[in-house]
Amino acid sequence: MYTTIRLLLFLLMMESVAMADNWGHWRGPTGNGIALQGTPPTEWSTTKNIKWKVALPGRENSSPIVWEDQVFVTTAEIVEPARDGKSAKLAFKLLCFDRNSGKLRWEKTSTVASPHQGVHSSTGYASASPCTDGEFVYAHFGSQGLYCYTMKGDFVWKRDDFGKMETLNSFGEGSSPTLAGDTILVPWDHQGPSALWALDRRTGATLWKQDRDEPTCWATPLVVEHDGRKQVIMNGQNFARSYDLNTGEELWRCKGQTVRPVASPVAADGVVYVGSGFQGAFMGAFRLDGKGDIEGSKHVVWVIREDTSDMASPLLTSGRMFFHKRKTALLSCIDPTSGKFHYAATRIPGLEDTNTYASPIAAGGHVYLTGTNGTTVVIKDADELKIVATNSLDEFIGGTPAAVDNELFIRGEKHLFCIAEDSR
Repeated sequence: MYTTIRLLLFLLMMESVAMADNWGHWRGPTGNGIALQGTPPTEWSTTKNIKWKVALPGRENSSPIVWEDQVFVTTAEIVEPARDGKSAKLAFKLLCFDRNSGKLRWEKTSTVASPHQGVHSSTGYASASPCTDGEFVYAHFGSQGLYCYTMKGDFVWKRDDFGKMETLNSFGEGSSPTLAGDTILVPWDHQGPSALWALDRRTGATLWKQDRDEPTCWATPLVVEHDGRKQVIMNGQNFARSYDLNTGEELWRCKGQTVRPVASPVAADGVVYVGSGFQGAFMGAFRLDGKGDIEGSKHVVWVIREDTSDMASPLLTSGRMFFHKRKTALLSCIDPTSGKFHYAATRIPGLEDTNTYASPIAAGGHVYLTGTNGTTVVIKDADELKIVATNSLDEFIGGTPAAVDNELFIRGEKHLFCIAEDSR
């Protein structure tokens, strides 16, 4: 009996380690942007510490995900150019690469279609990042549908009945799905009827659908647990909200966010942090035990109304939160418990004249800050700003890097890079 218990504890520990050593979602295993056991390089260039790089079709800002020896990215490749007044036809694809060599293992064309709406000039039509739990991998192409495959690339199911999304200013569709147990969450905020969908991850069947009185929002759901109940946290222009994962019931809400939010929530120790930074600034720290409208109540721990992030989501590490000001590289670091600044809107050399679409990530005691100019500045995960290294890949970067073990995966405008220490 004692041996059996020890074996079960060992297997549980191994499962936990396996989860920590993967990056199955664009914000990492915790949703906060942290590689729990990652120790990737802090220095690289186009010729230094590049384990491999592969050319990618299409031009997207979706982020890579990594599970064991597989790396996944989505893309939309032009297969028939626009002509005679007709829109271009695109092949919406999920690509799987071998983590060790960078060789293409398989690619699946989920659908071929002509998008009904335009897209922002900085990206393409496959901006949502894939996600996986090691059994299935999911590619979400917004109006073109959600597609489920096995890890070997076998088709399992699809849902292409969500409708046509009409985003603000035709900026495109980019909210990523989130996995939570046997549920996959699909955000659907736009200028039409908005909703949050919960589907069975194995079949695609609808578990619940919660209508949302929200306009376009590009944030991705975050699932947290409090007092044995799992909550789905969603940003929104009208309210930050929490829903019961099992039923879709709204648990609490708080207003204050700015126009067309993009940044996704982060959470720790019973508090969730939600912010936005376009045409205003707002970051709120909300206790998860609230009910109903919590504005002005004790469930709002603190509020910041300056220098908050627009495109990039905040990074929450052990005892610190990092976020950019609007789309700039001006960086703030705060104490998440009190909301007090360690430093505010501080200029980062190497990122002065660039935008920040990629969200910061943390690994091995360092924070990685990536600009659209292809430069990543590595700083210490500390209360004081200390720059460790400045690295460039000479390529537009809009997606968030993934850090797993001693490797860093970066999706650029033209290539997918695997960065690791050169052992030669």
